[in-house]
Amino acid sequence: MTVERKKKTQSKKTNGKIKKPLDDNSSDDDDIPLSRSSKRESKSTLKSNKRRIKVEDDEEEEDEVDSDTTLSQMSENGKNDSKSKSKPKPKSKSKQSKRLKTEDNSKTIVKPESPKKKQVEKISTKKENGNTSNTNSESNSNSNDEDGIADDDEDEEAEEYKWWEDNDDNGEIQWTTLRHNGVMFPPPYVSLPSHIKLYYNGQAVDLPPTAEEVAGFFAALLHTDHAKNTVFQKNFFTDFKEVLKEVGGTLNGIKLEKFEYCDFSKMHEYFEIQREQRKKLSPQEKKQLRLEKEEQEEPFKFCELDGRREQVGNFRVEPPDLFRGRGAHPKTGKLKRRVYPEDIVLNLDRNAPIPAVPEGHKWGEIKHDNTVQWLAMWRENISNSFKYVRLAANSSLKGQSDFKKFEKARELKKYIDSIRKDYRTNLKSKLMLERQKAVAIYLIDVFALRAGGEKSDDEADTVGCCSLRYEHVTLKPPNTVIFDFLGKDSIRFYQEVEVDKQVFKNLAIFKRAPKKPGDQLFDRLDPPILNKHLQNYMPGLTAKVFRTYNASKTMQDQLDLIVNKGSVAEKMLRYNAANRTVAILCNHQRSVGKGHAEAVRKANEKIEELEWQKIRLKRAILQLEPKEMKKRPKFFAEIGDLTKEDEESIHKRIIEREIERCHRKFQRENDKRKFDNEELIKEEELKEWLDKVSETEKKYSLEVETGEVEIKSTLNTVEKLEKNIEKLEQRIQTSSIQLKDKEENSQVSLGTSKINYIDPRLSVVFCKKFDIPIEKIFTKSLREKFRWAIESVDENWRF
Repeated sequence: MTVERKKKTQSKKTNGKIKKPLDDNSSDDDDIPLSRSSKRESKSTLKSNKRRIKVEDDEEEEDEVDSDTTLSQMSENGKNDSKSKSKPKPKSKSKQSKRLKTEDNSKTIVKPESPKKKQVEKISTKKENGNTSNTNSESNSNSNDEDGIADDDEDEEAEEYKWWEDNDDNGEIQWTTLRHNGVMFPPPYVSLPSHIKLYYNGQAVDLPPTAEEVAGFFAALLHTDHAKNTVFQKNFFTDFKEVLKEVGGTLNGIKLEKFEYCDFSKMHEYFEIQREQRKKLSPQEKKQLRLEKEEQEEPFKFCELDGRREQVGNFRVEPPDLFRGRGAHPKTGKLKRRVYPEDIVLNLDRNAPIPAVPEGHKWGEIKHDNTVQWLAMWRENISNSFKYVRLAANSSLKGQSDFKKFEKARELKKYIDSIRKDYRTNLKSKLMLERQKAVAIYLIDVFALRAGGEKSDDEADTVGCCSLRYEHVTLKPPNTVIFDFLGKDSIRFYQEVEVDKQVFKNLAIFKRAPKKPGDQLFDRLDPPILNKHLQNYMPGLTAKVFRTYNASKTMQDQLDLIVNKGSVAEKMLRYNAANRTVAILCNHQRSVGKGHAEAVRKANEKIEELEWQKIRLKRAILQLEPKEMKKRPKFFAEIGDLTKEDEESIHKRIIEREIERCHRKFQRENDKRKFDNEELIKEEELKEWLDKVSETEKKYSLEVETGEVEIKSTLNTVEKLEKNIEKLEQRIQTSSIQLKDKEENSQVSLGTSKINYIDPRLSVVFCKKFDIPIEKIFTKSLREKFRWAIESVDENWRF
């Protein structure tokens, strides 16, 4: 970029106005709630900054780095995490030309003011001296001048900056200015009532607050599978005794030596009572608590990045608790200790006000490193790794990271043929290392295995391709291989597959004596060696890129098979089937949820009730026109399929549901009125509601006896009844499709592959090509996260 262009771009700033984002009611658990922060503002601010970042090949950012380095060293290493340059975007030529025309058609470029003179409104940040930063009045005048350049709002809409359409990448700088309010700490511990105690061998134990808090963590889990796990018990009790030692032991001198003598039941009962009381809160009281919580969180939800208001992701410091872990984790039950300000490193620009710190504390370190994206970091004690506070998933930096990850996978298309040709040739190499490389790449390419890596003794025994052991692979001639091991997150990978004959032969060689169970299958290979080999083909290529490539390529192939016909529900069923194929390829399993059986039961009952309503309408047609039976015997055949017992069962279910609804409505209305200090609804009104339900029950009983339906005045013709039957049939079809989809996806995690492995542009193409609302595919938070994908492709785009 030229000096002249830099000067131009530096003059472009936002007007400092910050709008509160819309609430996100998405139920998406894997995403942090995102806001649609001020579309009007984002259109002007999006085009003001551009960043280049390193491709994040890993689909799920862990925000952890195992290291024994100091915090300061870690921040230096962070330079290699992702590289980008934050550069203000110059105004478009069209807008510049408008300004030039006002200057007697001169081609002289107006020299902008120094950016130091322009300020934007800063997020309110309390300093120790109590001062807050204010908006410079000159900012408003400058923004007003800028506003005068555009003729109308349509020009501003048309000129919206879209980073995914700009290829001007440069440098390592991530931002120019960065200021925020630090992190949100969990509330301090509140001691239990004096009569709630831990008992040891029948004696009440007086615990210091710090130790009592730790005991409470176990008590809260007393009747869960975690608390019954012997490893969990052992790790908890070891750390619990360590905490007791740190605080000088129990207050009444009782020594805790054996876990078996500890009785947490009184503490557990107290927690259960508290939990039940919270459940009984009225909706108004719950709403009030939620509003108070949101008010406390508000200062930490957003930061100011180069004059823009961007959402922060995980701004909360995790509260202390007992570590669970996934699968058979050897550290399950260990104490996650409380994090204090002294443990935390903040990252801001040099002129940013230092966020307020809780009284009696100070920040561990303040850094001004604009080559990294994190806002704060600290080391956690379980795995001795770093935790980071970063921008939210809908931020510009994260968006570019996702974009480049999928572009890197697309780039693999150019090299995949030569890679496959080479590894098939090397399957017969005379060098054992080359054979192991070839077999590993074959397994990663064909079966989407992760690369794997060595694990320490205190980590879960999960493996990938390079860390497969003798016992994980079973060979069945002539060319069948059974893989059986624990993959990422201790999810079992079990597949019986047919492989290339030379691959089968090589695996047999890798298992030859003296190898035995426990020995490495690929004893000469590890992920760094494999990735270094892959980068000879394509810069930045790692084993992780293969998973993203194969997932997206498989999805593209599956979508190509979908025919554009049927209802939206039918098309979504085909889309989910394609998604499921990818999830199975990537071994994205999940256990059947506890509520699955109940959800299926309710779905079946809903379909039964719709079928019953349809039969009632057909009976009504015969009451109006008895001759229709002879004209259309097939149409009315299903009337005889509904037995009296089935009909009575449906009636009973509907009546019970209506009675329950009346009571809930009565309770809900009175809770609201009580909260608002209004007069309560009297019992007589509830009785009136219930009397109407009783009348309906009598009407249904009469229907069963006589077989005649009471016809409403609005449905007094055959034509009207048939239209309603048609609508019911559509609802039945849709509900049946959704039920089938629910059952087929009960043990497969579609979300993991859809969000992290499948290029989101493929889902956008599907929606545009088959006329499907994007809301059917992506939740609100995902639409914000993948805005770049939604707006950058048409229906003809291909992976």
